[in-house]
Amino acid sequence: MIITLLIILFVLFISNVPIAVALGLATFIVVFLSGSVDVSTMPQRMFSALDSFPLLAAPFFILAGKIMEHGGISEKLVHFAGSLVGHMRGGLAHVSIVTCMFFAALSGSSVATTAAIGAILIPAMVKAGYDRNFSAAVQAAGGTTGVIIPPSVPMVLFAVTGGVSIGDLFLAGIIPGVMVGLSLMVVAYIYSALKGYKTSKQQKFSQMGRSFLDAVLALLMPVIILGGIYGGFFTATEASVVAVVYGLLIGIFVYRKITFSVFREILLSTVLMVSALSLIVASASFFGLWLTVERVPHMMGEYVSGTDMPSFIIFIMIVIVLLVIGMFMEALSAIIILTPILLPIVTSLGMDPVQFGIVMVVTLSIGLITPPVGMNLFVAAKVGNTRYESLIQPALPFIAVLILDVIIFILFPQLSAGIAAMLSR
Repeated sequence: MIITLLIILFVLFISNVPIAVALGLATFIVVFLSGSVDVSTMPQRMFSALDSFPLLAAPFFILAGKIMEHGGISEKLVHFAGSLVGHMRGGLAHVSIVTCMFFAALSGSSVATTAAIGAILIPAMVKAGYDRNFSAAVQAAGGTTGVIIPPSVPMVLFAVTGGVSIGDLFLAGIIPGVMVGLSLMVVAYIYSALKGYKTSKQQKFSQMGRSFLDAVLALLMPVIILGGIYGGFFTATEASVVAVVYGLLIGIFVYRKITFSVFREILLSTVLMVSALSLIVASASFFGLWLTVERVPHMMGEYVSGTDMPSFIIFIMIVIVLLVIGMFMEALSAIIILTPILLPIVTSLGMDPVQFGIVMVVTLSIGLITPPVGMNLFVAAKVGNTRYESLIQPALPFIAVLILDVIIFILFPQLSAGIAAMLSR
């Protein structure tokens, strides 16, 4: 029946059937044919999957990200990042990446990060003499930090699907998120040095102080979220609500960018996104039940454990699978579908679930800048007024360094799971 399921899914996917519908329909067909699960339990199972307190964090973090995207904080973050790294070789490219890292800690969304920051910095880079395609590629690559640096919606979904602490995943994502940002800056520096892009004058300490004060209210949000979670003041789900309230207060009363019409647009886009996500979660829950009943993860774990291949080689093979899937499937869908299958395998080989969560999120984030889907490339091309195909070549060095980052996170678990375990004590 597994082969039948894969064939049905493949046919539905190439027929452009929405992932949630394809997953639910394919599972329904194989369950009906095999009789391993009572089909009448499907609605109840789907409802129960959505009736989850930890899962509530996802829609609220999505709403908080939308609020931050429209709340007028992008310009202030750009100015502050410029005061920090604008004087380096390829200064504006570094400003783009660092600003994305700041915005990622507010939005939890890669596409939102790329769009919000790219609208400001891609035109500025082009005006300063940077190649347009490189400018857009830098922005697309920097936007990947939106799903790596906490709070991260993909991390929330992995935590809920894999039974892992959301707080531990958020802690584990800090160091890898910073490392990813720094590695992207190294690529930008080398490219800028080869092209001879000029540097700007380093700002005085007083100017840095003023730009910091302008951005401090926005920068406080991740401090409040993570500090509140690990200080025991609220759970990760409650933190997502705090993020929404804090973002509204800043956007309405401080920056005064959120009007009634803007707020209506924010709510509409959030509802559409959350509705699609909820349908995927509900369909995937019945899919996961069928996998469990058929003992698919257990059988795969036994098969992998019985091979003579070193664990590292198996981990690399899993990464390759995730890279390929990330090229065609959106990260949230891939996490919901693949976590029940892959997590038992890697844990049987000794990998910490938190470490695998980071590896999975970072690996799937590469798909955001990898054709043929590459959502960040599409957004950056649109914002940068250039062709999607023109961004593929300048994006290749960033893809290469992200793959290297993934290998490092596999080899050195202390960078993710170790940090989370140490700080959560």
